[in-house]
Amino acid sequence: MVTKLHLSIALCFLTTAPLALMALPASAASKFTPPKGCEAYVTVQHSNCQVSYHYTCSGDPKGDQWAVYAGADGPYYMSKIDSETRWLESYDLVAGESEQMGNETEPASFSDLLKTGRDDYDFTTVSNNGEVRRYKGYDKLAGSTVTIDGVKLEETEFSLRSYGADGTLLSKRTGKQYINRDWRLFFSGEEDFENGDGEKEHTKDLPVTFAFPGDAGFLSATPQFGCDQMMTNTTTDAQGPIPVAFQK
Repeated sequence: MVTKLHLSIALCFLTTAPLALMALPASAASKFTPPKGCEAYVTVQHSNCQVSYHYTCSGDPKGDQWAVYAGADGPYYMSKIDSETRWLESYDLVAGESEQMGNETEPASFSDLLKTGRDDYDFTTVSNNGEVRRYKGYDKLAGSTVTIDGVKLEETEFSLRSYGADGTLLSKRTGKQYINRDWRLFFSGEEDFENGDGEKEHTKDLPVTFAFPGDAGFLSATPQFGCDQMMTNTTTDAQGPIPVAFQK
């Protein structure tokens, strides 16, 4: 899923890391700097004018990892997932809002996806203003692979519905994404979105390049692809669809 907007972390990191990122304007540095005690392992340039940084932190449980997404104006979203791609927490770095995992009727399992070819999930999130949302859906291996910038990815199909606390349908999303088994990550692909009022949108966002430690583009603060198109397309959010992590 995109994520899976995809359990706990040290309190000091939760209270300081998002604020530190929010205080960093796009022009403040030419590179993204992970929080203290954390190490980035890949930087991904996406096709819709965004770049993502994926890193792990020494104080987290084994298998947990973070992602920060940045657009032309700098970082705007941060999320944490575990080794099963369970979405644990996320932060809107522009609005200052956050969400954390609520109840899990059926936890997401990356292991089940790899073993059986399908993973179903059903869980809720709780925002810092008390809003509860339920997410129910599945991921399924499509049986095909692609290689992008030398990285092998497997294609998946997904269906995801979100509901309000009263059961009202808020949105429906269907489409395809990509996974990397070694990194235990989802990457966005192509999807159809429909909100509760029936308004529809089709989006396509693919990873374009992968930069690793020592590569020229590693931790680059500047999105490289699709920014001109996003500037002229007033009907599309320049931040793109929800990052794969919720992405799941």
